[in-house]
Formats: sequence, structure tokens, C-alpha cells
Amino acid sequence: MIIGNKEFNLDKWCYVMGILNVTPDSFSDGGKWTDMETALDHVKQMIEEGADLIDVGGESTRPGHIQITEDEEIARVVPVIRAIKERFDIPVSIDTYKAKVAKAAVDAGADLINDIWGLKYDPELASVIAETGVPCCLMHNRDNTDYENFMDDFLDDLRETLKIAKEAGIRDEQIMLDPGVGFGKTYEQNLEVINKMERMHELKFPILLGTSRKSVIGLTLDIPAPERVSGTVATSVIGVMKGCAFVRVHDVKENEQAIRMTEAILGKGNRRKQ
Repeated sequence: MIIGNKEFNLDKWCYVMGILNVTPDSFSDGGKWTDMETALDHVKQMIEEGADLIDVGGESTRPGHIQITEDEEIARVVPVIRAIKERFDIPVSIDTYKAKVAKAAVDAGADLINDIWGLKYDPELASVIAETGVPCCLMHNRDNTDYENFMDDFLDDLRETLKIAKEAGIRDEQIMLDPGVGFGKTYEQNLEVINKMERMHELKFPILLGTSRKSVIGLTLDIPAPERVSGTVATSVIGVMKGCAFVRVHDVKENEQAIRMTEAILGKGNRRKQ
């Protein structure tokens, strides 16, 4: 897959997407990176620690979050995206489910659209992705946890997303899928989707796993968000073993090192030395 000016070998390696939340209220780092220079310093640190792309978010999507207007979200993310692209040679993703925000972000230099609603929130977003031609990450989500057979229904939900994408003209090579840990799932279902993630390969698209510091880790280990690094690393290792192409994380260094070690054990070598 080509993202920005970088080629990603998704059949062999798992890459690290570093999270940059320019929000005052994200669940684990809200308010930390709202100042431009602080945000750019953090991007520099994540790149030095091994991030392969940066995911910029302007609205918190934590449970109970307050939705902001499209214009406010654009005002938060566009200057940051422009600044990252001017200062660093790294692909940038925009974390949004709103078509207007996505279009403004791509115009500012974003290389990938990361949609937590899998094209099911804003009916215009699929057209924006098709027209701009940028890759997209489409996440599983729903507004309830009423599954008859969880994994079968989960995959059917993703097939609906893929149908929307195809009808809008989004090409297969533009698409990766996210199981949506922490969204539209109970605690037990979150654990199950991580454990059975290999079933997503039935859909034949690259997988991005986003578990970083999430409540499934906090509930399992009974710890607050800032202390969930080790738990996140465990899920990243599982992700590599299940064939994930990307992990989306706050703590780049720890996860990147764990991924490289896991890949070495699995006989994939070390892409940092190739």
C-alpha cells in the first residue's frame, strides 16, 4: 500500500501509527498537544522512536465525548497537518468521520482518512475518499452491542462498510480495516475480537489494530489510562501474531520494539536493518 510518498509492505511487516490528539478532552492525553510547538516536538519524538505514520485527531471519540462542529475540528487539525508535512517526511492520517473535515485535511496534506464509523455516519465521506484517492482505514462500529453471533455479525457489519465503499468507487487497494476495539462492544466482546482477529483475513484487507490505553486494558488490569502501556504492548504482540499490518498507539517506542522482537521470533527478520 502506498500512503503519501511511502510504500508499506503489509504482507510482511507490522507498522506503527503514532497518535497525535490535538484535543482538550481525549481520554488519556487530552490537552497535552494542543500547543503547536509542543505537538510538533511530540511528532519528532514519535518519529525518532519508530513511528511510520502520524494520526492526527481533532475531536475526542472517548465514551461520552462532546461532539464539536466541523469548523472547530478543521481549525484544530488543518494547521497541525500543514506544519507536520512542512517539517517532517512522514505520512499523516486524519482521524475523522466527517466529510468536510476529511476534505480539508487532505487539502492540507493528509495522506490517509481514518474513519471510526466505517462510512456509516456521514454519507458524503465515501465520496470524498473516492474523489481524493487517498487510502482509508474503515473501523467497525455500531450504536449497540446486540449481536446474535458476535464474530459473524461483526464481519457482516464490515461487509456492509465494504459495500458502501465499493458503491462509492473506493478502490480495494485504498482500504484497510480496523476491528474497532472499544466501540460498539462489551468488555468480553473486545477481548474476543482481539483473540479472533485472524477471522478478519476472510475479508482480504489489511488490518489496523487500535487498542492503545483503552478501557479493555484498564478493566483487565485495574489501572488508569497512563499506566496501560504494558497492556497495550501485549495487544500489539498479539496483533503481529494475528497478521496485523498496523497498530495505532500513544507509546511508540515500547510498542515498536515489541513488534520488532515479535517479528524476529516469527522469522520475519528486522526491517530496520534491511
